[in-house]
Amino acid sequence: MVEPNTGTTEQKLPIKMLNDRVLVRIPEKEGERRSSGGILIPATAQISKRLVWAEVVALGQNVRTAEVGDRVLFSPEDRYEVEVGGADYIMLRERDIHAVAASRIDAHTGLYL
Repeated sequence: MVEPNTGTTEQKLPIKMLNDRVLVRIPEKEGERRSSGGILIPATAQISKRLVWAEVVALGQNVRTAEVGDRVLFSPEDRYEVEVGGADYIMLRERDIHAVAASRIDAHTGLYL
């Protein structure tokens, strides 16, 4: 459960996520990154349709594919940013999630993070 600060008082109010909504923490490194070969890619470089990983922090009651603490893969174009308690988060719908990474998943795909 996320507990935001309303800004007007010091009282924190709990937030209940609704329906198929997923609240994820914005990745810390949205700027420069390095390729697997060590090449520095600046934040201004455009890579078409690059998907992003983020950590789930809260879920609506109808979300079935992810749990709090999982990492999910989504398109930055399908997101809505929200500030809660001075921290930035992204609000997604479950259908906007392309993949879920968690230690509890035993799919034997051969892919690992």
